[in-house]
Amino acid sequence: MTIRLKGITWDHERGRDSIVAASRAYADAGHGVEVEWEARSLQAFADQDLDALASAYDLLVIDHPHIPHAAQAGLLVALPDGEGPAEYVGRSDESYRWRGVRYGLAIDAAAQVAAYRPDLLAEPPRTWPDVLDLARDGAVLWPAKPIDAFASVFTLSSGLQGGDAGGRGFADPDAFAQGWHLLGRLRDLVPRECLGENPIQTSDRLAASDRWAYAPLLYGYSNYARAGFREHVLRWTDIPEIDGSPRGSMLGGAGLAVSARGTHRTEAIAFATWVATSEVQSGVYARAGGQPGHVSAWADAGLDELTGGFFAGTRRTVELASLRPQHPGYMAVQDAACERVHRGLVSREPAADVLADLDRMFESLGAQDAGR
Repeated sequence: MTIRLKGITWDHERGRDSIVAASRAYADAGHGVEVEWEARSLQAFADQDLDALASAYDLLVIDHPHIPHAAQAGLLVALPDGEGPAEYVGRSDESYRWRGVRYGLAIDAAAQVAAYRPDLLAEPPRTWPDVLDLARDGAVLWPAKPIDAFASVFTLSSGLQGGDAGGRGFADPDAFAQGWHLLGRLRDLVPRECLGENPIQTSDRLAASDRWAYAPLLYGYSNYARAGFREHVLRWTDIPEIDGSPRGSMLGGAGLAVSARGTHRTEAIAFATWVATSEVQSGVYARAGGQPGHVSAWADAGLDELTGGFFAGTRRTVELASLRPQHPGYMAVQDAACERVHRGLVSREPAADVLADLDRMFESLGAQDAGR
């Protein structure tokens, strides 16, 4: 008898094709389990309430900031430790734990990195002054719709202060002011439509037109580094350095979780655990367009060659990435913070005014280490 599970993922080749291919391989291997996948938009992936999804699906590919609320509400099954945190790149595994329990498996790893066209730019800029010089030449894009503008502010604040933003208040005032000034200068040098774009749209523009050659802060997509994915290949590299280090990038990625409301939880856990193993992550999952979280994939020379050096080129940034506060109330705060940051950028507001509002929002979360 074949057991049929339902899964929900996000609608991009990286998030859809990879997990569908892994599911087919799992069924073909004789496990007696088939998974039917549906996909939702990238924005819904970041925003959608998990309560309804947990009732409708057995398996959920989710954004890690949802974990504390979902765990506290009893929406997700606690998953076995299996391969430990060191088996996943950077802080990917940590991001799916709440109060010492793992509620998601880091099958996909990402952070804000940089992208460039190797046919137009021999070497990407390594420092922010170099980025701004290139932007003055009209060659730079920067996705800055509300969630991505907030991610960039979080990245620069974390990097400049040398630790995660979003602690007691949002950020050190001096670090925030420096970051806000940099992003304000970048805003004035890139096309205005960047303020409404996400990383996929920016990557598509970079890959389609010879007008632009570089983007300094956007979530990485190894798909664009694979021959034939788009008209032109993108190369991915570390974000511009702060004090000689590409630190502070806001950690993204995606995790595979199991609904606590599903009928076949044992089978769903077995499948999720299988997908997160080294063999699958470095094999069928990655080669079908996935961007694995497992360290073995990041160290695989064949995968690095397949993706034009994506893994070697961005690994330092991912390993030095910052983590958003782990708190059940975080997503509501992030929604408000995204709107506030974007409005401040569009209106050219002073750093102090924007930071004052962000500080109030993040102070409302209370003790930020409650879920560690």
